[in-house]
Amino acid sequence: MSVAIYVEGGGDSKQLKADCRRGFRKFFEKAGLENRMPRIHACGSRNKAFDRFSTAFDRLPSDGNTTLLLVDSEGPVAPRATPWSHLKKRDRWTLPPGASNDHVHLMVQFMESWFLADRECLAEYFGSGFGKASLPANPNVEEVPKGAVMSGLKRATKSCKSGPYSKGGHSFRILAEIDPAKVKAASPYAKRLIDTVAARSAAK
Repeated sequence: MSVAIYVEGGGDSKQLKADCRRGFRKFFEKAGLENRMPRIHACGSRNKAFDRFSTAFDRLPSDGNTTLLLVDSEGPVAPRATPWSHLKKRDRWTLPPGASNDHVHLMVQFMESWFLADRECLAEYFGSGFGKASLPANPNVEEVPKGAVMSGLKRATKSCKSGPYSKGGHSFRILAEIDPAKVKAASPYAKRLIDTVAARSAAK
């Protein structure tokens, strides 16, 4: 069984899309999936990710393949909400026939939220001048608003040689370096994603 993930990210640039694919590949490798690697499709915008996921799902062969959607939640997810009910309410999307909530995954509240789970990696990546104390202190990374995450990252990196933090310049390189075990411990939705890929993919 193989897994394909249609990911929000990479913008319209070929290089950024390549960086996105590489970042997620490295992340999944370090999560212990090097022999069960999903195929990463960097789609750019969230709407393009959903459209490509829906098209791929409609064409899904009956050979055990799994097609997943991975997008930012863009905000907090209500305690009783499912990933799909959250997206249906927020984006007014219609799930393709045959798909279920199991095929839908969220980065809560967006990919950069995962970075807060591995502050040591951020400090090593940015080096001298990194202001760790400027990052939001809440260990429940899914509760930290997007604006607070971005402003914290920019404040923490403003004095760094490669700073300040920018989404296109740093995001996927950091994704390739962070520890998935720390992300799983801090983000239930990240754990759900990794566990799903592990369960639905066969060792090669």
